[in-house]
Amino acid sequence: MITVDFDRLRIRPGFRVLDVGCGTGRHTCAASRRDRVVAVGMDINFDDAKEARKRLQYEKALGAQAGMGATLVADITRLPFRDHAFDLVICSEVLEHIPDEERAIDELARVVKKGRDLVVSVPRYLPERICWALSTDYYRANGGHIRIYRKKELVRRLEGAGVRRWAAHFAHGLHTPYWWLKCLVGPTREDSMPVNLYHRFLVWDMMKRTWMSRFLEYLLNPLTASLSESCF
Repeated sequence: MITVDFDRLRIRPGFRVLDVGCGTGRHTCAASRRDRVVAVGMDINFDDAKEARKRLQYEKALGAQAGMGATLVADITRLPFRDHAFDLVICSEVLEHIPDEERAIDELARVVKKGRDLVVSVPRYLPERICWALSTDYYRANGGHIRIYRKKELVRRLEGAGVRRWAAHFAHGLHTPYWWLKCLVGPTREDSMPVNLYHRFLVWDMMKRTWMSRFLEYLLNPLTASLSESCF
């Protein structure tokens, strides 16, 4: 599930890309497929970083990588990189988990080169508020969503770190009802038939990408999708 719109970014051969909070490597792998790009995935969770590394190795074995990929374990509030080390920094669905968000945003802005892109995505305000209303356990599950962002607030905090917003888009509107279902039955339950059926639909959709589901997501994105802000 790729949230970042790579086609809108100015990625050139030789770029160094950092995926902060990479999870199992969805954006790290996508970046490594770009011509001569060096993609670094970083996560505080050892098992996720290990899984991301396996995915990179698998793509390399298949010949899918046009560039290079690597992973490491580190803390977003103490990034182990020099200032302005990367041509593109991605932070997708991470900041809503971080207690010290100000320090985290400062670190993201510090390691990206001046004039290059920093891309941050977070859950949309209204869909996230509905999740919180449906389940008191939601904000503690899956690592904990400890805050909800409004668009203007996110932009203000990013620009306060010295970057400037130049674009925004919404993605994955079809995924929000899945989380609403999970919240209704309990966010950590794995035996709910409606939830599991909807998950199967989402997997099928990601594989097939039919025109009907794309059109439905196009209609839902302005209402329910995650918010992705691009800054430099």
